[in-house]
Amino acid sequence: MKKIVISFLLVNIFFCCHGQTKSTIRHDTQVAITPPMGWNSYDSYGAAVTEKEVRANAVFMAKNLKQYGWNYIVIDYCWYYPHPPGSTQENPPQFRLKQDNAPVPWMPMDQYGRLLPDPRKFPSSVNGKGFKPLADYVHSLGLKFGIHIMRGIPRQALWARSKIKGTQNIDAIAIADTASICRWLNLMYGVDMKKNGAQAYYNSLFELYAQWGVDFVKVDNINAGEEEAPYRVEESEGYVKAIANCKRPMVLSLSSQLDYTHREQLSKSANMWRIADDFWDEWSYIKNHFALCAKWAKYSKPGHWPDGDMIPFGNLRLRGPLTGVAAPGKSRFTPDEHYTLMTLLSIFRSPLMIGGNLPDADDFLKKILTNKEVIEVNQQCENSREVYNESDIIVWMADQPGTKNKYIAFFNTGEENKIINIPLSVMNLIHNYKMYDLWEKKNVGNTNEIISIPLSKHGTKFFKLHN
Repeated sequence: MKKIVISFLLVNIFFCCHGQTKSTIRHDTQVAITPPMGWNSYDSYGAAVTEKEVRANAVFMAKNLKQYGWNYIVIDYCWYYPHPPGSTQENPPQFRLKQDNAPVPWMPMDQYGRLLPDPRKFPSSVNGKGFKPLADYVHSLGLKFGIHIMRGIPRQALWARSKIKGTQNIDAIAIADTASICRWLNLMYGVDMKKNGAQAYYNSLFELYAQWGVDFVKVDNINAGEEEAPYRVEESEGYVKAIANCKRPMVLSLSSQLDYTHREQLSKSANMWRIADDFWDEWSYIKNHFALCAKWAKYSKPGHWPDGDMIPFGNLRLRGPLTGVAAPGKSRFTPDEHYTLMTLLSIFRSPLMIGGNLPDADDFLKKILTNKEVIEVNQQCENSREVYNESDIIVWMADQPGTKNKYIAFFNTGEENKIINIPLSVMNLIHNYKMYDLWEKKNVGNTNEIISIPLSKHGTKFFKLHN
C-alpha cells in the first residue's frame, strides 16, 4: 500500500512540475444557475457604444423586461478605445510612431497596465472612477452590469513598462507572449501563464473589476476555431482563478467559437461559452445552429451553459458593425424566423442576450421577449435533446422538472410550407397528453398516436404536453 501511495504522489508531482494539472473547476454556486439573460451592445453599436446608450437600454430593460428575468447589461468590446466623435470604426487598431515606436492612439490605462473606460464615451468614468458610477446606476435599477475584455495584456503596457500589481517589480514585458495575438484586433498580446507574475496580472484585473461592481465578464479571443486560433486553456483557467481571488461572484463568458474537443474542461470552468462564430440575422445562421445545439445540448447544466451568441432581434447595426453584414435597420429575420430562433435557443437552454437596441423595440419584439412560458422553458427545463431530424423537419424535446410533462418543439427548416405527421412512438411518447401552445398561450387539444400540425417554411410550433 505504501508503494502505491508513494507512486501516486510521484506521478502527481511529475504532472504538477510539468504544468499538466487537472482543469480548474468553478466551485462558486452563486452565478448562472440558470442561463443568463440580458442585453449586449455589440449588435447595435459595435466598438463605439456610449454611456448614454447603455443607460437608455438599462432603463428600458428595468421597465419592460426585468420582471421576465432579463437582468444583465453588458458593454461589448473597445470601451477603452478613444474613438473620435462620430467614428464607427470596427476593430479599431493602434499604430506606431516612427520616432519612438509609441502606440497611438493611447488608450486610457493605469500604472499597472489595466485599461480604463474612454472618458469621452463614458463621462462618469473620469478621474479614475472607471465603470463604478455606471455599474452603480445599473444596480440601482435592479439589474446586473457586465463588460467585454480582450484576452491578454495591452501592447502599450509593454511600451510603458507597466508594473504588475502585487509583484516585486515584474513588468508587462516579463509576462507577455508576443507571439500570441488576435488576428482581427492588434491591441493586445497574450499572457504566458508559466511566467512569474502572469496570474498576478489577471488577479489585478479582476480586483479592479470587483471594485467597479462588475457582475459579468466576457473574455474574447480565447478561441476562434482550432486551426486559426486554438483554445487558450491556460489563460482561460487563469481567469477562473482571478474570479475566485477577487471574491466577487462574476459570470465568466468565453468567446468565440469554442471547439467541441474542449467540452469537458469548458463544462467545468466557464459559466457560458460561445459555440459559434458571430451570429447574424440571416436564415442560414439559424439553420446551421440546429446541428451545433444538438451536439452541445448534453453539456448544459446549472452554472455552465453552451452559448448560441447574441440574438440579432430589433434595431441592429446603428453604429457598426457593418462590414460584410448589412446596413443599419431592423432585423432581417421574418416573423417565423424570429419565433424559430427564440424557440430553439429556449429549449436548448442557451444564454439569452438581445443584440438590438432595446428602446427601439416594437410590439412584436416585446411580445417575443415577454412570453413567460417560453422563458420558463429556457430557465427551468431539463434533458433538452433533438429527437427527430428528417426531410427538413426537426423535433426537440425537454422535460419539465418534477413532473411527467414534456416540452416539444417542431421546426420546418425547408423552403416550403408543410403539414407534418409524426407518430408519438418516434419521440418515445406513449401517453395521451393535452397540448398547450406556448406561443399562442392556449390549449389546442390532445395528442393522438400521431401528431399532425402545419408548419410554415422556417417556422415552428412549440408545445407543453401535460396530463
